[in-house]
Amino acid sequence: MATAAEWISGARPRTLPAAAAPVMVGTGAAAQVDSSAWLPALLALGVALALQVGVNFANDYSDGVRGTDLDRVGPMRLTASGAAQPRAVKGAAFAAFGVAGVLGLILCAVSGHWWLLAVGAVSVVAAWYYTGGRTPYGYRGLGEIAVFVFFGLVAVLGTTYTQADRITWPAVLGAVGVGLIACALLMVNNLRDIPTDVLAGKRTLAVRLGDYRARRAYIAMIWVPVLLGALCVFWAPWTLVVLLLVGPAALLSIPILAGARGKLLIPVLAGTGLYELGYGVLLWFGLSL
Repeated sequence: MATAAEWISGARPRTLPAAAAPVMVGTGAAAQVDSSAWLPALLALGVALALQVGVNFANDYSDGVRGTDLDRVGPMRLTASGAAQPRAVKGAAFAAFGVAGVLGLILCAVSGHWWLLAVGAVSVVAAWYYTGGRTPYGYRGLGEIAVFVFFGLVAVLGTTYTQADRITWPAVLGAVGVGLIACALLMVNNLRDIPTDVLAGKRTLAVRLGDYRARRAYIAMIWVPVLLGALCVFWAPWTLVVLLLVGPAALLSIPILAGARGKLLIPVLAGTGLYELGYGVLLWFGLSL
């Protein structure tokens, strides 16, 4: 039976910035038009975090029962390691989705935008079928598209809309930026796993691109958002603060361009998560002033 520490590790806390950052950017965009509200923001954050944890447990379960995680470098896999029964991990995934659903209902009631329930339902379906079902789209190189849409566009623009009742250009630029960094988080994770994914028949985008092009894609995914954040200066001058991320972006680029592999990419994965969180904090700060 898995310990509490193993369950926490299985939830992959290093990926949680991918859930928090879009809510911060979306709230900042709402503040830029004097419409930020703490209750919808907190509810949106709860939904995002619960969905991220649900995705992580769902991936653990689906990859584990398929045998994809039998030989992996990275955080503990509950199912593949045998620390937890597959049905328990699956149950944890749907429990997290349930929490997201309840918080989403409250958010819709608070904001009055009940049509967002449909968006939430699609998000849960997308989360499950990323690696679940008979033909998971994550195994066909479509994972980054889903991450960009749901952890970028939907998360940021949905957060802004529930507070401001409209979408602004800074929200759009921020949504694209956050979505790209979320894709970078997935890309470096899959870059690390290329050898084992090839053997398991998992055709992620990193596998399809190959090592060289996957590394260049990662570089673009962390540098373009800085430019997009800086473009928000036309609406909020203080958004130039995102240029503070030039240094961290350079540090993350060095091991990728140097050809780091396997365990050497784990710090890059953790750093990319912190980079996304930093992007969310700085853009929120710049848009709020």
